[in-house]
Amino acid sequence: MNKRQFRGVAKACSLSTLIAAGSILGPVRGALGADLLDSSRKLSERKNQIQSKSQIRTVESNVELSRDQSKVLVAEKKSLELKTEPAPLSGKPPVILAPQPRAGLTGDQNFSMIADSYFEDMFKLDPSWATQSGFHEHDTELENLSAEFVAARIAGLKSYRDTLNSLDPRSLSRNLRHDREMLLGHINNDLLNCDELKLWKKDPDIYSTGVSSSIFNLVKRDFAPIQTRMKDVIAREKQIPQALEFAKQNLDANLVPKIYAEIAVEQLPGAVEFFKDFVPGAFKGVKDEKLQAQLAETTGNCVTALKDYQSFLEKMIAKGECKGDFAYGEEAYRKKLLYQEMVSEPIDSLLERGNKELKRLQSEFVALAKEIDAGKTPQQCYEDVAKEHPKPTQLLTDIRNLLERIRKFCTDQKIVTIASPERPIVTDTPSFMRALTFASLDVPGAYEKKAVQSFYYVTPPEPNWTPAHVEEHMRAFSNCDLLCTSIHEAYPGHFVMYLHVKQTAPTKVRRLIGSALTEEGWAHYCEQMLLDEGFNKGDKKLKLVQLHDALLRNCRYIVGIKMHTRGMSLQDGVKFFVEEGYQEKANAEREAKRGTSDPTYLVYTLGKLDILALRDDYKKLKGSQFSLRDFHDRFLSGGYPPVKIIREEMIVTPEK
Repeated sequence: MNKRQFRGVAKACSLSTLIAAGSILGPVRGALGADLLDSSRKLSERKNQIQSKSQIRTVESNVELSRDQSKVLVAEKKSLELKTEPAPLSGKPPVILAPQPRAGLTGDQNFSMIADSYFEDMFKLDPSWATQSGFHEHDTELENLSAEFVAARIAGLKSYRDTLNSLDPRSLSRNLRHDREMLLGHINNDLLNCDELKLWKKDPDIYSTGVSSSIFNLVKRDFAPIQTRMKDVIAREKQIPQALEFAKQNLDANLVPKIYAEIAVEQLPGAVEFFKDFVPGAFKGVKDEKLQAQLAETTGNCVTALKDYQSFLEKMIAKGECKGDFAYGEEAYRKKLLYQEMVSEPIDSLLERGNKELKRLQSEFVALAKEIDAGKTPQQCYEDVAKEHPKPTQLLTDIRNLLERIRKFCTDQKIVTIASPERPIVTDTPSFMRALTFASLDVPGAYEKKAVQSFYYVTPPEPNWTPAHVEEHMRAFSNCDLLCTSIHEAYPGHFVMYLHVKQTAPTKVRRLIGSALTEEGWAHYCEQMLLDEGFNKGDKKLKLVQLHDALLRNCRYIVGIKMHTRGMSLQDGVKFFVEEGYQEKANAEREAKRGTSDPTYLVYTLGKLDILALRDDYKKLKGSQFSLRDFHDRFLSGGYPPVKIIREEMIVTPEK
């Protein structure tokens, strides 16, 4: 494995969220998230999946209710909670009913009541999502994915969908009208995956990834004393063997694609290692012998259950039982784009745009490689970049310095407002995470109140490695790779977006759900935009790395569409990455495999193209008053809505 393919953002997903997102790329946007997928590319590159950005301690309305109205709504919610209390994995499924709009409330007040109730109910079904987002009332609980609970979830989603559809959008202010569209899209996407695509019957990796993630959410941040979190881990681990039994009961071999089962089997040793080594390592400082004994028992049971699950899948593969097709088909693919990203553009038009951008990138990449060294192939020129990297002892210092340099450029050149003096803390990756990432950004959940620091984790070489092993490892940290990674992840990419959302996102909906097209498109756009604006002007090697990264994302765009709507095989997908994207064979295989279950990983390139188009139109609108910083600040001011909504709020719909 080429270790230059690892980099990313440390995120986490729950079992239910993984089903909703249709993501499978594991404990390593899987247990860690879309950008630990980028760490799977430089752990295969980054969602995508859609954000789990949530929290629920009190009902936080989007608009202010009168005191008397609030009392009525609280009383109504308490009566509903009798039907929606979380049940243990062996208990009865809840009955989830959306509250109905009330006479006497404005449209905005009714929508806010419904949205608040939705998040409360979903967090009870999806406690790992709540944990990750900063709500810790459900930290001892685990998602119940028995068939009965999935059916209850589907019924609840339909109840909320029908209630939101009954709410007249004309009664809402512009922002909440858009929030209603976002929440409906989120619900419809969940229903698509659960009720139509039936991913809970189809994708084995959802379960092993989900249980790993549920524990990682408790381990990775110090939101509570370590002993408290250790007790929560023990409580969740007690439920994991039953969760994996549900997985075996749910999976239908006639629906499971062989490639899905193979990916799960490939991922499972990492999950076993996570429980066997990383979880005990995270709590090794706790001196309570009773807790240590309990953790050893529950963790051991998880390891046994995961190995049994792996054996179950291996037998399914060996017997030739996996008969499912990974391709979504054009109808489901278009629905997913519409629900997830509000993209309604025809497939042929999307392909035309993707092919046009691919040709542009290829032309620039080949021409630039010739300028650097006409005697070498473009791929050889790209690989030569890896030889120029910091010394291991200087790695953290160099990254801190380059982050400040990029930040200063953004400020001096008026690229974007840095919305806070806060910096990501550059530090060694915790030991229990080092097998999962080379470099990653970890920001707190949208409502986390205690562990609010952001961390830029960097995995150093181990002291006992040979010089050759150290050199191989350090090639992942070439000077140019570090710059591109830091632009994408920190300045002005994901970290800057996080700072803006934290300060300016106007509603709960826009903090807790959102668009991968916007989030990933922004970070990918920043890689090109910052160089276009003159950062490291004249650095041909940096531009070569930026173009190579863009080619990879562009190949995802085309391969994802073609594998799911145009009959492209997995093998043809691998070939496309190698021949059209100048990727190594091993990375091409990882990328094509990812596309089988992450069909909309076109979001990086499509988001970039849509942002560039929006910028052009905004420039025409503003004329001589156009400011790049103003455009970026406006783009980032509304949370994580799809680009379609941002466009309407910046250009089409006048402000109210």
